[in-house]
Amino acid sequence: MFNIKTLKAAAAIMALGASFSVHVHAQSPIKIGYLGTFSGPIGAIGQDNYDGFMLALEQRGGKLGGAPVQVLKEDDQFKPDVGLQIVQKLIEKEKVPIITGVMGSNVMMAVHRPITEKQVFLIGSNAGPSAQAGAQCSPYQFIVSWQNDGHAEAAGKFSSDKGYKRMVLIAPNYQAGKDALQGFKRTYKGEVLEELAPGMAQPDFSAEIAQIAAAKPDAVYAFFPGALAVNFVRQYQQAGLNKTIPLQTSSMLDATTLPALKDSGLGLFSTHWWSPDLDNAANKGFVEAFEKKYNRIPSLFAAQGYDAALLLDTAITRVKGNISDKPAFMAALKAGNPNSVRGVLKFGNNNFPIHDYFAFTVVKDAKERYTLKTVATPLKAHQDAYHAQCPLK
Repeated sequence: MFNIKTLKAAAAIMALGASFSVHVHAQSPIKIGYLGTFSGPIGAIGQDNYDGFMLALEQRGGKLGGAPVQVLKEDDQFKPDVGLQIVQKLIEKEKVPIITGVMGSNVMMAVHRPITEKQVFLIGSNAGPSAQAGAQCSPYQFIVSWQNDGHAEAAGKFSSDKGYKRMVLIAPNYQAGKDALQGFKRTYKGEVLEELAPGMAQPDFSAEIAQIAAAKPDAVYAFFPGALAVNFVRQYQQAGLNKTIPLQTSSMLDATTLPALKDSGLGLFSTHWWSPDLDNAANKGFVEAFEKKYNRIPSLFAAQGYDAALLLDTAITRVKGNISDKPAFMAALKAGNPNSVRGVLKFGNNNFPIHDYFAFTVVKDAKERYTLKTVATPLKAHQDAYHAQCPLK
């Protein structure tokens, strides 16, 4: 039989245990699923994106918004079915409240609904398909990078500004490639002679290059991701077309491709929303820290991974680490980030960014490294073309 002292001791132990349990719960790390592409034709893009994200986390001592974070890294292999299996595991087994990354639009199209319908927050740091910017938008998605059409819309405007009257367009036959061609035509004022759509696994572009030569355009617009960009530029130049037909690109020339292209990239033009020379404090700090840690110039994709972490850091701070309050966390994300690598990250009604798009040319820096120099701003405070189709306000 328990006496009074025994009961008091047991109560004290139970209270201590409860206190310890609350303390442990408060210190439990926030699980973040990182769905990346680390193999296949865009593996280098995925690695740079992940490196950027992890750099921001490391700078904050493994915390975001003051809360400890556990990152669960997964490789979707650029395959939608693999990405879907990973997402199901992350949500059902690991119980993650946040998933970030997603490099390929083909993967994003497969995983977007299974993530957002489970009310898991999706912080996209690369892919931005048109469907998710429009009718399929979700209050649980926040795309930190860009809408797929944007870089091509900037290229179309820049090409018109340069006076190109007749052009051939080429991009791979998958969602981002289709969005790029649509985006270019939306702002280009001249005549499109042909639209070419080679396969994503196609390493040889001799047939397409022959078609370009036969069409005799004023210029060519091209979009290819990762290693495909290097292959296409090299083959274009080996055919001698660069001497007679200017090549305008978007999202093809950066730190993931320029070390391979070297001098063959010099003088080429590209368009996008980010470059290492963007003049704001957050970007300068990012570029310096990335170069110091990884001994290479960061790419657009690294900047996007870093910016995704910055947004999470800001939003988690706003809710004081309580991301279980989903409406509050959603509002905290929606408020954007005043200290983004682009200056200010502002979201439209569809939770895609509203930002400037720049034109760059390839140059050598003071260390004889290949990098980008900003030469124009074709689109300012640009909002994607699909936001009106999104029912979100």
